[in-house]
Amino acid sequence: MTMLYNNLPTLDLHGIDSDYAKILINEFLEDNTKMKNLKVIIIHGIGSGILRKTTQETLKKSKLVSSYKIDNFNNGMTIVELHKSLDK
Repeated sequence: MTMLYNNLPTLDLHGIDSDYAKILINEFLEDNTKMKNLKVIIIHGIGSGILRKTTQETLKKSKLVSSYKIDNFNNGMTIVELHKSLDK
């Protein structure tokens, strides 16, 4: 992981199957929204691309996600921007 993202909450999906990955991603997003974190990292690895595809499909469906992109320097991780919490 690049130095730029050292302090961001990170979810590492290495060794996880895609069904369980969906659950972990959604819980991770919910937890970080509650903690008012605006940016998080999901490490899915490169491999065959199954976890990257699962990650992107899950993020696309989530109402908590503002945007996401594959990291420019490490295509095995996705940077996720969360919506600001509406409750103040």
